[in-house]
Amino acid sequence: MKIGFAGLGVMGGPMARHLVSAGHEVAGYNRSPAKARSWSEATGGVFAPSIADAARGAELFVLCVGNDDDVREVVAEALPHLTPGAVIVDHTTTSARVAREMAALAVEQGASFVDAPVSGGQAGAENGQLSVMAGGDAEALERVEPVLMSYSKAIKHMGPAGAGQLTKMVNQICIAGVVQGLAEAVHFARSAGLDTDAVYDAVSKGAAQSWQMDNRWKTAARGEFDFGFAVDWMRKDLGLVLDEARANGSHLAVTALVDQFYSEVQSMGGSRWDTSSLAARLQQREAKNSPSGGSGSD
Repeated sequence: MKIGFAGLGVMGGPMARHLVSAGHEVAGYNRSPAKARSWSEATGGVFAPSIADAARGAELFVLCVGNDDDVREVVAEALPHLTPGAVIVDHTTTSARVAREMAALAVEQGASFVDAPVSGGQAGAENGQLSVMAGGDAEALERVEPVLMSYSKAIKHMGPAGAGQLTKMVNQICIAGVVQGLAEAVHFARSAGLDTDAVYDAVSKGAAQSWQMDNRWKTAARGEFDFGFAVDWMRKDLGLVLDEARANGSHLAVTALVDQFYSEVQSMGGSRWDTSSLAARLQQREAKNSPSGGSGSD
C-alpha cells in the first residue's frame, strides 16, 4: 500500500518504520526535515519534504503529531493530494471535537477519517505492541486494519468519530490515578525504612500489581524519570480529559488533583520527565522534612 506518514517523533518514527518493514511504500514527513531525512536513511522509507509530498497519491495517510491545531493543519494540507477514497488515520491524542471536525471534512473531500489514539508508550511503538482505540468509519478501519497491525497488538473500534479519543481519555484517567498511587506507595515505603526492591517483590504478585508497578516502581524509587511519556504530554492529555468532563458533567476529583501535582513537577523542572515523576514531588518533600533538609511542610 502507498502510505503517507506525518510526524516522525518518538512514537511516529518507529510506527512508520514498522510499515516500511512490512513492505509498504511509506513517504515520511516531519516538521523538522532533518528528522525525516534521518528516518528515511535509517529505514529505507521515502523522504517527504512537505505534507503534500507525503500525501500525494497515498491510499492511507497516517499522522501522529502534537495537538488539535497540528491535526487540523496536516489534514487540511494532505486531503487535496490523497488518492480518491483514501483513509486518514490519526494517532494523535486530541479532543473528540477535532476528530468529529476532521471526519466531516474528510467526507466532504471524498476520504474517510479514523481517530485512533494509541496506548503503550515509546516501548510499545518500538516493539510494534501498541493498543489502538478507534472511532469513525468502521468500514474504512476494517480496510486498513491489517496494515495498522504492523505496529499494533490490538485494535478496537469504539464507535463514531471521536469515540477513539474519548476512550483514550478513559485510559489517561486510569493511568493518572495508578501512577499517583504508585508514587505514594514508594514514598511510604521509603519513609517507613523499607527496602523498596523487597517491597516490590512482596506486593507485585498480588492485587497491587499493575503495568506501572512492573515498569516504573524500581526506577521511581531510584529517582530515575527518563523512561518515556513526558509530563508535558500527560498534562496536555489531562487537560483534554478535564475539558471533556466539564462538558459531559462527569466528576473527576482524583484526575484534577493529579493534574495539579503534575503542574508542581513542571515547576520543579520536570517537564520532560516521565509520568512516574510524581514520585519526585514526594521525594522533594521528604528531603525538606528530613533532619538535614529543613522544616518544610506539605
